Amino acid sequence: MSGRLRIGHLSTFYHTAFILIGTPWLTESGIDASWKLFPSGPDIMKAMGAGEIDLAYIGLPPAMIGIDRGLPVKCIAGGHVEGTVLVGQGNYRTIEEIGGEKATLEQLAGKTIGCPPKGSIHDIIIRDLLARHGLDVEVRNYDWADYALAALQDGEIEAAIGTPALAVGARRYAGGKIIIPPHRLWPDNPSYGIVATAETIKRDDVAAAFLRTHERASAFIRDEPLAAAKIVAQVTGIVDEDYVLECYRVSPRYCAALSQGYVASTMRFAAVLHKLGYTSRTLAEAEVFDRRLIDIVHPEPPHYGMPLSESIKTMK
Repeated sequence: MSGRLRIGHLSTFYHTAFILIGTPWLTESGIDASWKLFPSGPDIMKAMGAGEIDLAYIGLPPAMIGIDRGLPVKCIAGGHVEGTVLVGQGNYRTIEEIGGEKATLEQLAGKTIGCPPKGSIHDIIIRDLLARHGLDVEVRNYDWADYALAALQDGEIEAAIGTPALAVGARRYAGGKIIIPPHRLWPDNPSYGIVATAETIKRDDVAAAFLRTHERASAFIRDEPLAAAKIVAQVTGIVDEDYVLECYRVSPRYCAALSQGYVASTMRFAAVLHKLGYTSRTLAEAEVFDRRLIDIVHPEPPHYGMPLSESIKTMK
């Protein structure tokens, strides 16, 4: 098979991208992969539209916006659910302490929440949440998600929404804490999936080989989180193993399957994206997903509800 794949990815530590970059697994599967890092999902979609990449790790809302604009791409596999978390300065109370979503957000009335770029999954989740509760809170979008953490550290913003890495960084470097955890913001939200161009999907052997390796890496994170964290730390060179492990703990829900919950949660975004003006219409499921290959590669029940190995849960 002709196994060349140009793959776009984000700096999100719990994506299998870093495992696959740091192991020979793709090469062993006959795939010659080249990798390109992007600051956000919307930037990945621009690159896909320009024909620069074949396949990508991306939150589903940016992909849906691209599909609405005519890009010939579809989601061919899952990866992780519930990867969006709201963090705040240490003086804010958590949803568990207050007891309700609206009351928790009301603490931020007149304040600013930092967020990755407009059109990212985090942007859609927080804007929908604020709109539903009728709250006046500014959402400030940053080109790189890391800039939101820096702004939180500097006291420029009171809160930020983003990936588990943001939550870990906020705790470590900004005296912050999680005020609304992932499962309370948007249950089963498709924090990332594998999105491929129509031409890539036609290359059945290559796409299926990638998906098998992607699921292998997902299982590796679930079953051997310590070893996985070591690889990610080595590949990135900017965080230690403990940092990666903390990211895994925040939302430990990894699998390549397109579960019923994953798909249903994604389609909730279809209506919200249209309501908020990001898309011209409400997309249909068949426009977003092509599950033909992943159902062959992953015929067993989804693993999103499977806990991480006991080794990580017993760590201090």
